[in-house]
Amino acid sequence: MMGFVALIFGIGYFLSYYYGNPLILWVALGVALIMNFMSYWFSDKMVLKLAHAHEATREEYFDLYTIVENLSITAGLPMPKVYVMDDAVPNAFATGRNKDHAVVVFSTGLLAILDKPELEGVAAHELAHIGNKDILLQTVVVTLVGTIGLIADFFLRMTMFGGGGGDKKGNGVVLLVGLALMILMPIIATLLKLAISRKREFAADATGALLSRYPEGLASALEKIERSAGTMKHANHATAHLYISDPFKGKKDKGSFMTKMFRTHPPTHERIAALRGTEIE
Repeated sequence: MMGFVALIFGIGYFLSYYYGNPLILWVALGVALIMNFMSYWFSDKMVLKLAHAHEATREEYFDLYTIVENLSITAGLPMPKVYVMDDAVPNAFATGRNKDHAVVVFSTGLLAILDKPELEGVAAHELAHIGNKDILLQTVVVTLVGTIGLIADFFLRMTMFGGGGGDKKGNGVVLLVGLALMILMPIIATLLKLAISRKREFAADATGALLSRYPEGLASALEKIERSAGTMKHANHATAHLYISDPFKGKKDKGSFMTKMFRTHPPTHERIAALRGTEIE
């Protein structure tokens, strides 16, 4: 988050130099500080709203609630809030800023197709994200990467319609460097987000398997999730990396190079092979 402030401050410095307006620098710094504050305190609420999730009661989802409660005790974690998404596509994710303010979310489609050991495997995976402190990193990055994209888009539009300011207006080198940075930074930020997500999924699989003491449960659950076709009703590219499985897999050509580069999750067959201790097919 400190790095994010420094990055936005650097972008603001360049924009203020290019347009000859020091006020832009202070506006950029203010935006960085505000977005840091918002992403830390409110990003989980934004994610839940985007997913159209609602809190699950013990009475209505007794088995699910009991599984999460028992695994939380085993992991030595406070009981997170349990939410459910009304979506036929099986999926799940965890969010929150720390273990004391965590939420685990399951789709109704997931609850419909998994047996108890498989559901325990998925719940253990999501609790692993909480225990490994992935939830703050993965939730905050939704806001931070989005902010970088918005600033880049603002600069590109200003360049197209207004050009530079003052004696910097004719500086072609500055314009060229600025355009390159504004185009590349959102791409780099997105690739960084995806790389972090892929790495943390493998770690959560391993930790979840240790927590449930039954790796086959999670492996079998991942097989069922992978076989399910379709895209989630409220899938959002900003939050796709939070899910246990790509919520857009119904819309993608899995064999293309670009798909592999911008994949939010490691290939499911690699995750299953790691859980089962077998060679990758």
